[in-house]
Formats: sequence, C-alpha cells, structure tokens
Amino acid sequence: MSGETEVFFYHLENRTLEQVLPALLERSLERGWRAAVQATSQERVDALNTLLWTYREDSFLPHGADADGSSESQPIYLTDTDANPNAAAVRFLVDGARLDLAAEYERVVHIFDGHDADAVARAREAWSVAKERGLSVSYWQQDENGRWQQKA
Repeated sequence: MSGETEVFFYHLENRTLEQVLPALLERSLERGWRAAVQATSQERVDALNTLLWTYREDSFLPHGADADGSSESQPIYLTDTDANPNAAAVRFLVDGARLDLAAEYERVVHIFDGHDADAVARAREAWSVAKERGLSVSYWQQDENGRWQQKA
C-alpha cells in the first residue's frame, strides 16, 4: 500500500448501484487493484454476484464470494462482513455497510442513494468519521452524461 487511505463518497442520483458498480469495479481492476464489495446481507451479496455475471452480454467481471471458495484468489470479493481474504486494495461499501479498518486499503468507496434520506445521513456520518481520523476524503456526483464530477 502506498500511503494514506483515500475515502470517496459516490452520490447516486440518476443511476442505480447496479448501473454504476460494474464500471467502478472495472476501473479498479484496470488500475491493478483487487477489490472487495461489502453489502449488508447475504441476499444482497447473492444479487451482486448475479449482477457481475450478467451486467453486460459481452463480458463479466471475475469475482467470487465465500460460497464459491478460493476467496483469496478472487480479483473481486463479495461479502457481507469486513473480511478481506483477497487482499483487496479498494473496498466498496454499499447499502450502508460499515467498515472500521479503512487504513488497510488504498481507497474506501461509499456508494449511496441520494434519494434515500437514511443513506444520506449514514454517508454524512461516515464522512465525519473519516475526517476525524485524518483520512483524505472526497465527494463525487454524476453529471447528466453519467461522468463523475468531484464536488468536495
């Protein structure tokens, strides 16, 4: 790991997690990073597992979860715990998932639904905690063309 953990907040307004997450994971793999995606339930992990196989007809993202075995060899690991068996450099937190051990990652990415008041409140709380811990934080929103723009 090279230095300080970056904490990104991706505010979803015009697109869903299912539309955004695969592209973010592709970019992580392009950077040479292993990724972990943490949801809040096993049912959600199962849904994300299906998504990553089917989101595009001509491609899929190499991934797995505990049930698939060989977790340590998965480029993308899906979980509902804070485990990191694949030595991920980037951690995606979805559905309000929480992580206490941010320092072991290059980047931690909170993805939250801007139309859900509880999700926005959780993101604000996570922002405050990250700032208090002295981590580098940034806030991103998508423009009307789907490009991420840094807002803070």
